[in-house]
Amino acid sequence: MPSSSTLHQRVRPGIVGSLGRACFRHRRITVIAWIVGVAGLITLWTMFGAPAQDNFTGNDPGQTLLNQHFHQRSGDTLTLAIHSTDPIGSPAVRARVTSALAPFARAPHVTSVTSPYQATGQISAHGHEAFAVVQFGVPSSKISNGEALALMHDATSMSGRGVNFYLGGDVVDLAETPYGGATEGVGVLAAAIVLLIAFGSLLAMGLPVLTAVLGIGAGLSLIALLGHVFPAPAFSPIVASMIGLGVGVDYALFIVTRFREALHHGEDAESATVTAMSTAGRTVVIAGTTVIIGMLGLLVLRQSLLNGVAIAAAATVAMILLGSLTLLPALLGFTGTRLAKPSRLRLPRWLGGRPAPGTAGQAAGQSARRPAAERWAAMIQRRPVVAVLLSGGLILLLAAPALSMKLSMPDESSQARGTMGYSSYATMARGFGPGFDAPLIVAAALPSPTTSTARLAHAIAATPGIARVTPARVSSDGQAALMIAYPTTGEQNAATNALVNQIRTSVIPRATAGTGIRAYLTGPNAGNVSFANLVGQRLPWLIGVVVVLSMLLLVVMFRSVTVAVKAALMNLLSISAAYGVLVAITQWGWLGHLFGFPEKMPVTTWVPMFLFVILFGLSMDYEVFLLSRIRESYDATGDNAASVATGLARTARVITAAAAIMVVVFLAFVLGADVSVKQVGLGLAVAVLIDATVVRMVLVPAVMELLGPANWWLPRPLARILPKTSPREGEPLADARALVSATDVPTDG
Repeated sequence: MPSSSTLHQRVRPGIVGSLGRACFRHRRITVIAWIVGVAGLITLWTMFGAPAQDNFTGNDPGQTLLNQHFHQRSGDTLTLAIHSTDPIGSPAVRARVTSALAPFARAPHVTSVTSPYQATGQISAHGHEAFAVVQFGVPSSKISNGEALALMHDATSMSGRGVNFYLGGDVVDLAETPYGGATEGVGVLAAAIVLLIAFGSLLAMGLPVLTAVLGIGAGLSLIALLGHVFPAPAFSPIVASMIGLGVGVDYALFIVTRFREALHHGEDAESATVTAMSTAGRTVVIAGTTVIIGMLGLLVLRQSLLNGVAIAAAATVAMILLGSLTLLPALLGFTGTRLAKPSRLRLPRWLGGRPAPGTAGQAAGQSARRPAAERWAAMIQRRPVVAVLLSGGLILLLAAPALSMKLSMPDESSQARGTMGYSSYATMARGFGPGFDAPLIVAAALPSPTTSTARLAHAIAATPGIARVTPARVSSDGQAALMIAYPTTGEQNAATNALVNQIRTSVIPRATAGTGIRAYLTGPNAGNVSFANLVGQRLPWLIGVVVVLSMLLLVVMFRSVTVAVKAALMNLLSISAAYGVLVAITQWGWLGHLFGFPEKMPVTTWVPMFLFVILFGLSMDYEVFLLSRIRESYDATGDNAASVATGLARTARVITAAAAIMVVVFLAFVLGADVSVKQVGLGLAVAVLIDATVVRMVLVPAVMELLGPANWWLPRPLARILPKTSPREGEPLADARALVSATDVPTDG
C-alpha cells in the first residue's frame, strides 16, 4: 500500500499550489514587495485618506433645504447643558453663564451660540436646568478631536461653586468613546497566546500573526483611499480590522498546520509548501471568497455608507487572502524544516494532542486507541436523533430572545457613566424630559414669504407623543421655515420611532395639503428612523442574496446540493443563537454589566445585518474546512459514517484553535467603549463559540449520519454542467483512492 508520504507528494498543485511554489522560490522578492507595498499604502493613507462620514440618511431633502436657506444651521450642533443649585435666572448665575459662553463663541468653526436667556424654552420649568446651543458651520467630520477636547475643557474649567456645565453631542461622544483604541492590540496578543498553545512554537505562532497584521495594514489603507469613491462611516476600520484579524490568523493557521503535517510525512520545505497551498490553500480561497460575498451582500441595501462598509471590509479580507496565498508561502520558505520539530507545549489528548515521548511502548490497546474527536463522532452517530434534538433545542432556546429584538441607534443615555456626554444627557432629561435628546426638525419650503406655517405647527403639536414645538423660524429670503418638535420619549424608545413614522406619513401630508408648502421631517433622529425602515425593507433581500450565492459556491466546490443547503441552515442557526444572546445581554440586561453595558438598551440598528453578513462568511470557514476533509475521506473509502468521524478527527485541533482565536479576538473588542462595537464583538464571539462547538461537534455529525449517502446528492443535469473538481484536501490519484486508510491520516489538523 502506498505510504501516506507518497500520497502527499502526489497532490496536484493546481493554480494555488503553483502560486505558493513561485512565492517560495522567490521569497525575498515577495517579502520585500509586501513590506514596500504596505508601507507605500500607509503613506498614501496618511497623506490622502478620506475622512469618515457618519450620515446614514443619504439624500435627505429636508437637510438639503436647510443647507440652502439656513446656512448657519447647516453644520453640526452641540448642547451645553447647565445645572445650577440656585435659580438659573438669578443675577449671579446669569453673569456666570454669560461669561462661560464667551469661549465657545470664539471657538473655530462656531457660527453662533444661543444663550438660554436669548430664546424661549431653554430654561426648565423649575429653573435649575438650562441649555445653550453651540452651532457649527461645518459637519462633525470637519471638527477635529482636538477642537472637541478643547471645548470640553472649557466646560469643565467653568464648572464649580454650584454651577456645572456639560457639553453633549456626537463630536463629544466620539472624543470620549472613540472607535478602536487598545482593543486591536489586545486581540493580537490574545491570538498569539492561543497560537503559541496550539503550535508550541514561537516561530509557528509568529507567521500567522505577521501575515494578518500586514494584510490588515494594507486593507485599512485601502479603506481610507477608497473612501473618496465609497465614503464609509467611522466604525468601518474597526469592523474591518476585527474581521481581518480573525480570518487572517485563521487562514494562516490552516496553511501552517498543513505545512507542518507535510513536513512530518518527510517532505522537504518546498514540497510541503506546495502541498499546504494545494490543499489548505484552496480551502482558504473558498472560505475567503465566501466572506467577501457576505460583506458585498450589503450592496443590496443600496445605501451609500453601507456600500462603503461593504467595500472596506471586502477589501481588507481580500488583502488578507492575498497575504495568505503569497506572503505566507514566502515566509515558510525562510523557516525551512524547523517547523517539523516537536512542539514544546503539548495539548491534552482530548484536543488532539499527541502522547508524550516514551509512551509509544505502552499497551497495544492504549496505543491503538482512536482520537477523542473520532470517538466523539462515533458516539454522536450512534444516537443521531437524540443529538439533533438536544443540540437543535439548545440553539433554538438561545435564539428565542431574538423574537423581541428592538432596534435603535444609541443615544447619550448609553454612554458610560462619568462621561461628559452622559452627564449632559442626564441634566437635560432631568430638566426637559428624555425626548429632548431626540429632536425632530421640520424643514418647510414656502411658496411665498407670507405663507403661514401655523396649521403645520398646530398639527404636529397636537400629535400624541409630542411635548412641545418651537416657534417657526423663517429664512432671510422668506423661502423656507424650520421648527423643532420634541418628543415625550427618548431616542431609543420604540414609541419615538412610531411617532416619527406617523408624523412623516400622515400628519405632515394632511397639514400641508392645499397650502403649497413642502415639508420634510429631518435631523439625526428622523434620519435614524429612516435608516431603520430601509434596513427592515431590504434585509430579506440581503439575506436571500448572500445565502443563494454562498450555496451556489458550495455546490460548485463540493458537487453536492445537500451539503450546500445543510451548510446554509447550520449557519442561520448559529446566527439566530447569536442574535438571541445579544438581545438577552444588551436589551434584557442579563449579565450586561459584566460585558460593560451601562444599562439596558436596544440593539444598534446596523448591528444585526453586519452580524449576518460577517457570521455567514465566518461560519463557512469551519464548514468548508471540515467538509473538505470529510469529502476527501468519503471519496477514498465510500463510507459516510467513517468519513465523518475521520474528518472530525483530522480537523478537531485546528478548528478548536481557530475558533479560540476568533472568540478571544472578538471578545477583545467588547473591552472598548463604544456600545455598538461592543455589541458586534459580543455577537461574533457568541456565534463562533456556538458554531465551533454545538454545531460542528454535535449537529453536523448527527445530521450527516441521518442523511447517509444523500449528503453527496447532485442531480444529473447539474453533474453534467459543474466542473469535475472539488476542494478535496490531499486528494490521491484515482488508482490509489481505494488504498487510503483512516489510520494513515494524522489527527492534528
